[in-house]
Amino acid sequence: MSFTPSKPFFSKLQPRNQFASPFLLRYRPAWIIDQIITIEAGKRRGKLTVRGLRITVSDVLDLASGMCHEQILHDFPYLTEEDIGACLAFAADRERKLA
Repeated sequence: MSFTPSKPFFSKLQPRNQFASPFLLRYRPAWIIDQIITIEAGKRRGKLTVRGLRITVSDVLDLASGMCHEQILHDFPYLTEEDIGACLAFAADRERKLA
């Protein structure tokens, strides 16, 4: 006889939002970045965009260099904290690969 719980054992310890953990905000798995950063030929001449919106990764990085996350989220309500984090993680990963 085997026991199969209806919920995962650590379900009470896990945050509801998978991005709520500070660890996941800083170190995102590659598949999360791939879901947020997209390339579409018809938008912004095939540049890397955020979730298919008309804002590029380089636009977000330019904003992040001079504004705090709260200011960016206030000025661009269609962006999320996860979007900004994915852009920063993407840039860090690209820098690591070039160095």
